[in-house]
Amino acid sequence: MNDRCGWVGLEPIYVEYHDTEWGVPEYDARTLWEKLILDGFQAGLSWITILKKRDNFRAAFAGFDPEIIAEWGEADVQRLLGDAGIIRHRGKIEATITNARAYLELNATEGFDHFLWKYVDGVPLQNRFATQADVPPSTPMSLQASKDLKARGFKFCGPTIVYAFMEATGLVNDHIITCHRHGECAAMAQEAKGR
Repeated sequence: MNDRCGWVGLEPIYVEYHDTEWGVPEYDARTLWEKLILDGFQAGLSWITILKKRDNFRAAFAGFDPEIIAEWGEADVQRLLGDAGIIRHRGKIEATITNARAYLELNATEGFDHFLWKYVDGVPLQNRFATQADVPPSTPMSLQASKDLKARGFKFCGPTIVYAFMEATGLVNDHIITCHRHGECAAMAQEAKGR
């Protein structure tokens, strides 16, 4: 199928991710948190690098269980820095532990999913970009969400990371209009109105 977004490429893992996961509205708080963490690890790298290591990340980070990760300390940071299956970046590893604590606090008071979905009033924002070049790296919405997350104690969540996260988790439909997934994700957004 040639009618895909231009960033996909030809690798089967990337094609499958684009065709089944990217842009699909995600409402589960834990899954949203995992995806935000992985987008933070992507900073400075390509998403395919993270995608190929995602199962390794899940194994190394206890299935992205924030209650477990929130209890980790320096010994766990050292263990993860020695794990060749993930991105070994001290700042990003330490941020994951910090973000687990921030997630638990925010999820207990407001609900992490509700906190994020309020930026689009609970319904995925439908963009209609004609080309990949039209898609912005960040928006005023992602800038505000980034500021709000940082105010809640989150790290590695700048506006570009947050916008990529919003695209990936379907808060925003940024499949270009000629992509076969644009209409499919738009239909999912219609279903979201009934939630």
